[in-house]
Order: sequence, then structure tokens, then C-alpha cells
Amino acid sequence: MTSFDAIIIGGGHNGLVAAATLAKAGRKVLVLEAAGDVGGAARTEEFAPGFRVSSIAHVLNRLHPDVVKTLELEKHGLQVTRADFIPSVALARDGPPLVLHGAYGEVLTGSTPSEQSAWKELRAQLMRYAGILKPFLSRRPPDLGGMSLLETAALGQTAVALKKLGKEDMRDFLRVLLLNVADLLDEQLADLRLKGLLAFDATLGSHLGPRSPTSLLGLYYRLAGETDGAAGAQMLPKGGMGAVVAAIRAAAEKAGVTIRTAAPVARIVVEKGRALGVTLDGGEVLHARTIVSAINPATTMLDLVGPREIDTGFVRKVKNIRMRGDAAKLHLALERQPQFFGVGADNHKGRLVIAPSADHVERAFNPSKYGEFSAEPVMEITLPSLSDPSLAPSGACVLSAIVQYAPYALKEGWDAGKPKFLKAVMAQLEAYAPGIGKSVLHAELLTPADIEANCRMPGGHWHHGELHADQMLMSRPVSGWSGYDTPIEGLFLAGAGSHPGGGVSGAPGLNAARRIIAMKG
Repeated sequence: MTSFDAIIIGGGHNGLVAAATLAKAGRKVLVLEAAGDVGGAARTEEFAPGFRVSSIAHVLNRLHPDVVKTLELEKHGLQVTRADFIPSVALARDGPPLVLHGAYGEVLTGSTPSEQSAWKELRAQLMRYAGILKPFLSRRPPDLGGMSLLETAALGQTAVALKKLGKEDMRDFLRVLLLNVADLLDEQLADLRLKGLLAFDATLGSHLGPRSPTSLLGLYYRLAGETDGAAGAQMLPKGGMGAVVAAIRAAAEKAGVTIRTAAPVARIVVEKGRALGVTLDGGEVLHARTIVSAINPATTMLDLVGPREIDTGFVRKVKNIRMRGDAAKLHLALERQPQFFGVGADNHKGRLVIAPSADHVERAFNPSKYGEFSAEPVMEITLPSLSDPSLAPSGACVLSAIVQYAPYALKEGWDAGKPKFLKAVMAQLEAYAPGIGKSVLHAELLTPADIEANCRMPGGHWHHGELHADQMLMSRPVSGWSGYDTPIEGLFLAGAGSHPGGGVSGAPGLNAARRIIAMKG
């Protein structure tokens, strides 16, 4: 009989962070990953001969500084510096682009002096307000029914931070907290390109349009992340997102973590309300006093534990988690670098966004409500091989794009719909980078259905559940169970479906491990 102190289900970045943190605290830890390699949605994979790309997530913008520090990731090859920050480029069909430079628009170019002034004021406001939410990301959500002295003190610090804003700012913070992003942008900005870019960023990865209630929360969530101490900063890791995972894995293995790949878990062994171990697909049974699931919470509770082991109220809540993805991923192997209209050489190395206006983003969203894709999709494009030539053959280029809106439950089905959607995406690209279609050597389009199958993510949703107001903070993954615990003693959740949510942050894994250590689990 093989026994461990803790078994981690899922070798994505959160699972590896949780494993490394527990191992550094002296636990004997095993990670079980169903796929042939660790990394989950943050792998770097070859999609055509000689062409490699970040499989799903491709921009690093929220790796939590506590993760970097706790796991000493810089000693394991992670390189994160201000020199690697990339600009956000709002593309235009009929004129020059607008560019946010530095850490999410410390400098704005391509617009009028009055718009630059308005943006400077709005950016400062957004950063102040996102800063109020930032502390919540690095700790367990408070249990409002039974807060400890530490949790009470933490909430008190938040109240003090709110008070420091001053009366006018505090009133405005409460006013805009649940506002839709389009209304805020219309209040303060005039440039359609800038409003389109911000509306896109607020809704990326969510089943929301800019005029959907609470859509502004998505922008706060984005700006609450930081890179190298700079809020809102973004970068393309050398070697793709898999290089970040490689650093986390190296930290875990140095701490003594055992990692097994191609080892899917069939069941979590539960007796008398307590998790005692896991059974693998092949029948092997492994024992541990602590089981940590870093995969989807619904898969964990409904499939691996099973409804018979948990009460009907909890089962109902888990079944009602909204997690139908709306984003697709496009990979293009190009024989040469594309030229986007009006974009200079340095900005081609940045993040190129097709979202001409907030209204365009809203119109792109509308069909997804009825199970249809947008004929003019909005998207975030990167050309990672320009900064890292190892990702493509000499002279060739990799294009990686996240495309909205592509509903998981497409009315006509993705077998019939995928070629049509790819045609619409390529038409959009052609409008902004004329001639790009002729240079395509190979195209790979991953719909939410593909992402579900490839990454074992129900609904193909990379957050493992919508980041809406009713599925965040104390309600993530479900109300009453937001603190990484579950109704099963000894079983904890540590994936993107837990607080604070998705993105390559490592925060759910770190927070869950700290919770277990505090409980002497």
C-alpha cells in the first residue's frame, strides 16, 4: 500500500503550486496528472512541424508575487522583468492603431492630447479601485458566518483602504463596482479604439458583453493582477507559457514532490465522510490523509466523489455553476511575419487587439446568447516567435489568438460550425493584415468543445466557472464553500474554479496549500 501526506489531482499550474508549497512545509506529496505532461492549459505544444505555441493561455499578466517568492521561481529559470512588458495595440482598419505602453497604458500613444489626459485620469481611478480588491486575491475569502480574528482584521484593513480613498472616491467606487464597463467608458472617454480595447479586456473569457451588468468587474480582476510588481503589466514568456510551468515544476521537484503523468484518477475514496485516497483508472489505490483537487470543482464533486457522498443542497449548487466557454484559440503557422496595418516593428511584438469599439464587442457578443458565433469576432493576437525565434523555423512566424465569441453549445454543432467560424476569423485577420491568408502553412482552431476534450475542462471554460459577481469571492465555487474546504473532510479544492479564479496566477493553489498547512492537514 502506497501512502502520502497529500495527493494532488491535476498537474496544471495551480496543482503544482499547491504541491510545491505543501512539500516545502515538510509534506510528502504526489501529483497525479491525467495527460502525458503537466501544465494543463498552460503548456507549450508543437501544433505543426517546427511550430510551437502556448496551448491556451498565452499572455502572462497575473502570476501572483507570493507564488514567485514562496517557490523561488527565479532560481528555477523564470524571467519576469519590466523589459519584457508588451504593449496593447488597438488595431484600426482605416487608420493608425492606438497603443497602451508599459504596465497597461502608463503611456498612451496614437490618440489626441485630450484623450490622453482623460485616459490618465481613468487609469489612475481604475488602478485605485482594483487595488482595493487586490488583497482579496492573495488570501482565503472570509467566512462571514464564522470569521477568525485574522479574517476580521483583514476585512478591517479593506475598510481602512476604502476610507483612505476619500468621500468622493469612496462613493464613486461603490457606484461603479457593479456598473457595466460600456457605461463607464462612455462617461469618461471618446476614442472608439480605446473604448473597444477596454471593453474587450473586461469581457475576455466571459459570457458577457460590455453592456452586461457587472462587466466592469472583469477589468478590475485583470488590473488586480501584477507582473514584476507592476499592476496590469503583461508579457510573453520566453519558451511560451510552458516555461512558466517548467519553473513551477522544478520548484516542486526540488521540494521533493513526486509527479506522475498519464495517471488519471477514477475516484476519490471516501469513507464515513472523509477522503482517504484515490483510485486510478487502472485500479491502483493510493492513500493520503489530504486530497487536493486542482481540477474543475464539478468534476471533482460530481464525478470523482459522487452525489451519494454529499448532501443534495451542495450537489444542486455545484450543478448550477455556470461554465460554458465563449472563447476559442487559433494557432497559425505562417511562412512569414504578417504586417498589421499601421503597426510598427516593436508593436508587432505586443498584444494586438481587434475590437474597433465597445459597440462592436457588444454586437459580437449578441449571437452567442442564442448559440451562434459572431460573423465579425473580436480577438487578442500575439506573434510570440518575433520575441522568441525558437518557436518557429527561421523566417517563419507563429500567430496565437484568443477569439470571442464562440459559444460552447453552438446551435449547429462545432463539426459543422468550425470551418465557418475559421473562415470568419480569417476574414477579420485579412482585413487588418492584408495577405495573411496566403502565408498560412497550417491552421489549428480550438473551439470550447476542443478545449474541453483536450484539457478536461467542462464547458471549455478556462476559469472553470464564470467570473461573475455571483460566482466570485465568497461565492466561488459556491456559496458557503469558498475557502478551499469541501463537505468531505480531508478534501480540498485548489483550481481555477476556486477563489480568486482563473488566469495563470497560482493563487488558488497557494491559498489552498496555506489553508491546509494552517489546519495541520
